[in-house]
Amino acid sequence: MMRLNIFLNGSDKGGQVIAVGQTLSDVLEAASQKLNVTAKILYTAKGGQVDDVNLLRDDEVIYVSQGEDFIPPANNTKDQTYLSQPRENDVGWITLNVGGKLFATTRNTLTTKESDSMLSRMFSRDRAQPWNSTLDKNGAFLIDRSPVYFEPILNYLRHGRLVIDKSISPQGVLEEAKFFGITSVIDQLESLIEKDIPAKDHTPITRREFVLSLIATPAKSELRCQGMNFDGADLSKLDLRNINFKYASLRNANVAGANLSYCNFERADLANVNMEGATLLTVKLVCAHLEGANMTNCNFDDPAGSRTNMEGANMKNVNLEGSHMAGVNLRVTTLRNSNLQNCDLRGAVLAGADLENCDLSGCDLQEANLRGANLKGATLELMLTPLHMSQTVTTIT
Repeated sequence: MMRLNIFLNGSDKGGQVIAVGQTLSDVLEAASQKLNVTAKILYTAKGGQVDDVNLLRDDEVIYVSQGEDFIPPANNTKDQTYLSQPRENDVGWITLNVGGKLFATTRNTLTTKESDSMLSRMFSRDRAQPWNSTLDKNGAFLIDRSPVYFEPILNYLRHGRLVIDKSISPQGVLEEAKFFGITSVIDQLESLIEKDIPAKDHTPITRREFVLSLIATPAKSELRCQGMNFDGADLSKLDLRNINFKYASLRNANVAGANLSYCNFERADLANVNMEGATLLTVKLVCAHLEGANMTNCNFDDPAGSRTNMEGANMKNVNLEGSHMAGVNLRVTTLRNSNLQNCDLRGAVLAGADLENCDLSGCDLQEANLRGANLKGATLELMLTPLHMSQTVTTIT
């Protein structure tokens, strides 16, 4: 529905808004009632006489005469000139002032693609009540938003494609889309933002990178590698003493021949790691995951008397053949199907350990604590010293 802003001839005060009727007589009658006069002639802001209702434009300023000639308003200032100008020209063009930058577009662009958006509600001809918008001195609609992020939204309404320059943040455009209610573009913007988020770097550390870190670390300082990724890394034959590998991942890594004494591998993932011939004095492997690891001929025996702690570790299918493990704490450790042939387990703590189907052939278990251990299916041939079964040993068959 079209509307007019009407004033008495010669005045810019006491204006009223009326709806445009089907005929000129309807408009004159409505103007008479609103202004409490007998309206006979309508003039445009420039003094042109209106003799056909089809000449009237939406939101146009009209002066109502009771028969006298056109009288320009007494205070015809710049502001009045602005008021007398229609907001929209004859072909439907609208000017928007967004954050100080002017955008020229059409009513059709703003109202067609997103009929439920704020812009559509602002400029739709079908509104029962007019949108109360503020204009600048030149008659452009003032919108207090960022012009940088508004421009891609306007272009999207024009041609239906989302085009954002590399210098413009998609996050800013998304905020404008949400503000104006341009819902059809929100999913595209969110997908674009998600792609721009840098992926978390889980790339395994290489031998060269780690060696450079070792060189740069003073000998008396602790190198913290907690939670880092060493999957598949070749760290063989390196001096890695006193390093904190807690929660680190060393799946399929190669540390054969390395000196890992006094390292902390608590809850680390060492599945299928190759530790053949490694030195593991006083290492902390509490609750570590060592399933499938190769630990043949490793040395856990500390002459100073300190003991390696492997309590609660998962050591299924581990190969420990020929390792020196005197005094090692393997309490409640899972060693199912592991190979412990010819291991030195003197004084080792195996209380509550799961040794089901383990091969303990040729082991030295002198003074080992096997209380509550599960030896179901374990091979105990060729023992170097007799196994005193006075201890409570689980041998369920």
